[in-house]
Amino acid sequence: MRGGAAGRVSAGGAVFRVRARYRFRLATAADLDLLDLWLRQPQVREWWGEPEAFAAEDLADPRVTVMIVEGDGRPFAYMQDYDVHGWKGHHFGYLPKGSRGIDQFIGEPDMIGLGHGTAFIAQRMRELFAAGAPVIGTDPHPRNARAIAVYQKVGFRIVGPEEETEWGRVVRMEAGRP
Repeated sequence: MRGGAAGRVSAGGAVFRVRARYRFRLATAADLDLLDLWLRQPQVREWWGEPEAFAAEDLADPRVTVMIVEGDGRPFAYMQDYDVHGWKGHHFGYLPKGSRGIDQFIGEPDMIGLGHGTAFIAQRMRELFAAGAPVIGTDPHPRNARAIAVYQKVGFRIVGPEEETEWGRVVRMEAGRP
């Protein structure tokens, strides 16, 4: 990322350097074409499957906060956090009240492998913990070694075996408030 002051980010006990703070803005209907473009990118399709276009109704679901991640004013990633108790039988439904789940991807290929995912996930985790979330869950595909390594770097730990869920094959990971 160009510009921005160097700083330290901490989440789940891990501390690492980042160059700038990221901006999370709520996704709007004006972002639907961008989200659709990102969903068609090979690095996203590999783990998110065949693209299912976002609709304006998806952005209005009160259980989910859908955001565009920007760095230096450039949108480059999607992130959502959600109420883990918002769906009956959700695989994180056992977590304490107020816990959140997260999912994200980097949509711009030239932003992958530069540390942005680690940094913006850690930043969002700090924000969620500061807002009172006692635990954050995430559920990457078990073969997504890159995502699992990033999550472990920011303080997540694997808490169960691979499992098939309504949303696909996952490995559950959790991070508790530091």
